[in-house]
Amino acid sequence: MTISAVQTYLSPEEYITLERKAIPTYDTVRSEYVNGAIITMSGASFSHNLITNNFSSELHTRLKGTGCAVFTNDMRISIPTTNSYFYPDVGVVCDEPRFEDDVFDTLLNPIVLVEVLSPSTEAYDRGEKLSHYQQLESLKEYILVSQDRVSVERYLRKQDEWGYTSFRELDDILPIASIQCEIPLQEIYERVPFPE
Repeated sequence: MTISAVQTYLSPEEYITLERKAIPTYDTVRSEYVNGAIITMSGASFSHNLITNNFSSELHTRLKGTGCAVFTNDMRISIPTTNSYFYPDVGVVCDEPRFEDDVFDTLLNPIVLVEVLSPSTEAYDRGEKLSHYQQLESLKEYILVSQDRVSVERYLRKQDEWGYTSFRELDDILPIASIQCEIPLQEIYERVPFPE
C-alpha cells in the first residue's frame, strides 16, 4: 500500500462529504485525513491482504458471542481531538459501537486497531498514525504486523502509559489483553510468502 499527501486544505466536513460521494470503481482511492490534509491510500499487496484477512478471521472466530465485533479496512475511524480520520486494516469494537453521525460509517470507539505495515506506509503507521490513535480514549491496543518478515508489535495502554512488546517467531502467541484472546503468529502469517 502506498500513501501520498495532497496539498489541499479541506475542512473535516468537506472531507467526509467527498469520501461519501466516492463511487466504488477500480479508480477509487480511499483517503485518510489529518488536520486538513488529504492522504491518499492506494492498493495493497497479496501478502498485505492475506495478513489482513487472516487476522480478521481469527479475531472473528475468537470473539463470537462476546459482544465484540471485528471490522476491516473500509470502516473509517474518527479522532475528534486531532481532527483526523483513518482506515485501519483491522479493528475491534466492543459493546455498543458509537458513530460520528447517523450514516454509521465513521466509528468513534474502537478498542483494538491493527495496521499491516507496507514499505511505503511503515513510518506513517509507526509515527503519525500511532500518535493520533493514542488520542482515542477507547483504544486499548494498537498492533503493527510486518508483511515481509515475522514481526508483530503490540502497544498496550495501561492507564496513562503505553507498553510495548514485540513477537518475532512463528511459534509466538500474540495476547490481546483488552479482548481476552490470543492469536498464534502462525495463524496471522498462514500462507504468507516472505522474500528470500
